[in-house]
Amino acid sequence: MKFIRYGNPGEERTGVQIDGVNYDTSFYGKDYDENFFAADGPAQLAAYVKAHKSELVIIPEGSRLGSPIARPSKIVCIGLNYADHAKETNAPLPSEPVIFMKSTTSLVGPYDNIVIPKNSVKTDWEVELAVIIGKKASYVEEADAHNYIAGYVLHNDVSEREFQLERNGTWDKGKGCDTFAPLGPYLVTPDEIADINNVRLWLTVNGKKMQDGTTANLIFKIPYLISYVSQFMTLLPGDVISTGTPAGVGLGFNPPVYLKPGDVVELGIDGLGTSKQQLVAYKKN
Repeated sequence: MKFIRYGNPGEERTGVQIDGVNYDTSFYGKDYDENFFAADGPAQLAAYVKAHKSELVIIPEGSRLGSPIARPSKIVCIGLNYADHAKETNAPLPSEPVIFMKSTTSLVGPYDNIVIPKNSVKTDWEVELAVIIGKKASYVEEADAHNYIAGYVLHNDVSEREFQLERNGTWDKGKGCDTFAPLGPYLVTPDEIADINNVRLWLTVNGKKMQDGTTANLIFKIPYLISYVSQFMTLLPGDVISTGTPAGVGLGFNPPVYLKPGDVVELGIDGLGTSKQQLVAYKKN
């Protein structure tokens, strides 16, 4: 099943995509949030949709898609989880997963604009596979980690490299700016992906291919990441773990290449759809 949310920012309604057609599920009365996932909502809603497909209302064509999940309690990201990406940024291979956080206010829809932050000159792109947690997870055993996965989603881990790497402290200040976490177009349940450890992910800027990788090259695989992160914090239903990016980020070029207003970033992962964002300059509201 593919779960979507649509409508104006802050007013999103829920839906599902079946055979490429988007249907409304707001009648179900539950947003795709922590309570929904904790109550095994995806399975229950999928069963209802299957039994009542003929009654579903098609979402108006051209409707804006929001993030396929409501704002989670946290967005946890894994850094340097592809060897080729670590090499291009002159970073050593990590002996354990590198963890950083993105602010939940960075979450936007898959086709929303990315706002280049005030005073930014080094805004960068990162295509990533993200995992959505399906139930409360604390000290999870790696062998049991698959039971905690609600689904997978496409994520652009937008990054401001000066804020991240040159302003002292942790990476978080370059990762959590507003609009820096486009998610979607949809959340895909695990049963729809034959082998999540062997899917292609790619990204273009203004039509030029920048990233072209595969999850087969993840240093730390998804079950290990869920287990590892859960040793340090409780993961709640609806939380996001973004698993890292392959080579081809702007920071890795010589000289580096960064995004500017008017640029268009398009990205995709096999089975998880594609997204597209245009870069715009910061303007004070």
